[in-house]
Amino acid sequence: MSRFPLGVVWLLTLCCWTCVVEAQDTWPGFTASPHFGEQGREMKIDVGDPGMRLRILAPGIDKIDPDRPSRVIFFATPNGNTVEQTLGCRMAEGMDWHFDIQHIAAQHRKLQAVNTRENLVLVCLQSDIRSWPTWRRKHDNNAELIRKTVDEVLSVIPLENPKVTLASHSGGGSFMFGFINGSDEVPEWVDRLIFLDSNYGYDDADKHGDKLIAWLDNVAERRLIVMAYDDREITYKGKKVVSDTGGTYRATHRMLDRFKQSGEIIESEGHGFHIFDALNGRARLLIHPNPDNIILHTRMVGEMNGHLYAMAIDTPEQEQWGTFGGPRAYMDWVQSHPEGHSPEPDEFGGADETANTPDAIPDRPADALGGRKFMLSIADLSSDDRDAAIRAELLRGNIPDFLRGFVSVHTRAKIGDDSELSVVFEVMPDYLAVGSNEDFVRVPVTPMTAQAVADAFGCVLPTRMMVNDIYTQAVVKLPPLPLTEERTSTTSFLQHHGLIEWQRQQAGAELGQLTAGIKKDLVVTNKLKEKPNRVAIYGWHLVTGKPIQPVYVGHVDTYVDYSHGARLVRKTVDVAGKTRTVAEILADPDTAPLFSDEGVISKPIY
Repeated sequence: MSRFPLGVVWLLTLCCWTCVVEAQDTWPGFTASPHFGEQGREMKIDVGDPGMRLRILAPGIDKIDPDRPSRVIFFATPNGNTVEQTLGCRMAEGMDWHFDIQHIAAQHRKLQAVNTRENLVLVCLQSDIRSWPTWRRKHDNNAELIRKTVDEVLSVIPLENPKVTLASHSGGGSFMFGFINGSDEVPEWVDRLIFLDSNYGYDDADKHGDKLIAWLDNVAERRLIVMAYDDREITYKGKKVVSDTGGTYRATHRMLDRFKQSGEIIESEGHGFHIFDALNGRARLLIHPNPDNIILHTRMVGEMNGHLYAMAIDTPEQEQWGTFGGPRAYMDWVQSHPEGHSPEPDEFGGADETANTPDAIPDRPADALGGRKFMLSIADLSSDDRDAAIRAELLRGNIPDFLRGFVSVHTRAKIGDDSELSVVFEVMPDYLAVGSNEDFVRVPVTPMTAQAVADAFGCVLPTRMMVNDIYTQAVVKLPPLPLTEERTSTTSFLQHHGLIEWQRQQAGAELGQLTAGIKKDLVVTNKLKEKPNRVAIYGWHLVTGKPIQPVYVGHVDTYVDYSHGARLVRKTVDVAGKTRTVAEILADPDTAPLFSDEGVISKPIY
């Protein structure tokens, strides 16, 4: 690789931008999600009163491989829970505890991170009265309505011939039995059924056993996973929770009694459960003996990673995602705020400001790789897979300690006719990097990854004006060092980081000092409204203070090269004694001039 003189690079920067093709950013009817580069769709199913609603979570179009098979997972919510609570989010003071018990969205994302064989789509369904058993009693034709709902949802997901998994927790099992009741046989396009302590409604009189056995009998890939615990004697506030004939312990044994009629059942122990494998291993039923006689109803799903286990068992990923029984294997994939909502103050019983401060950056794991070793380990990956790997590493806290000490930057603006307002915002002293203080690498990432990390760490991405203020007040100003070949390769990422470190050491600069001039910043800008689906880059200031790169939105948002850097800004600031978010300040015409030289920025996120 070679390096041109800065004057030549300046001309090249102006004249030789790569041409790109307009790309569709979402499926029809879907909208881009602020979480993990996903797309989503909310649907209201009008089936009378009560109706039902659902939310679909899908990978961004850039993450979908048309050459891979696809799978749609329908997850029916437990009694009393909303879609948002079932999907889960990071907790903050005052939030309802239901947001932290299942984390089906995060478990789903963890599965997609290790399952590179399939495109995975999650559909979370809720009845309007938050009880599937009650909803079914109110609709005599519930089986028909459930089948039609599944068909309607599949019709709006533009994937070719996806396999379908039906899963549920608690009363959500009633939705699944309604589906099974919808015809004489389970459809052939369903290849996995998962009851997470939710098989209360199993009934031989409804031929549930006959249908399940017939469905499993001829196809080796099909699986039935049932999870339960001994709930016969548990009490809540002094009263027994289940009746003398109810509960999933008894329902699971009814299933076992029926399966025994069709073949041998092999018993074993594992993960603290009694395990029963029936029908040549295609049905696995797990019963926790519950010797302490405690309520394990939700623990099996969230704390024990129950959904992940049930999805991965007997697949190539069964040993890759974590450990059944705990600890939670999916925390890197928990989103910052409830699905389908912006994290506005005081919403959902308390804003997520407490959880989303830079203090929320996880401690660096003891087994984390150094930056160079990690980058070499992903050198052969595609750009999409590389970005996903970097995202996962950042979210689990593999970042150097010097980046955790945010640095203050001062700004001021004229507010109104004759008043002036000044504020202090806090920024990472350098760009996002993987590794330790002794061995780290600055990592260029897509704006979707930068946004996901910012969300998780309680931060935002800067505006052009903020980047200028950061450069002006930086203690360490290093001149740009452009490269000209293989701009998007991991090798170039490493080479450019090495050049910056050489510069820093030659200048005698210390890690943790506010450093600028070394990368183009990923920024938020109103230009993204004119050209969505793009990445906005700006900066790379020369020592004269002039940026090489004006705000540019010519690259699609999946494009990443060695020159890009993501610097995080703490999401809250103090304005005249009141804590406000950067997003609020940018949305207010009176205060936007503090952070924006292009007026109000109403949507400062990717």
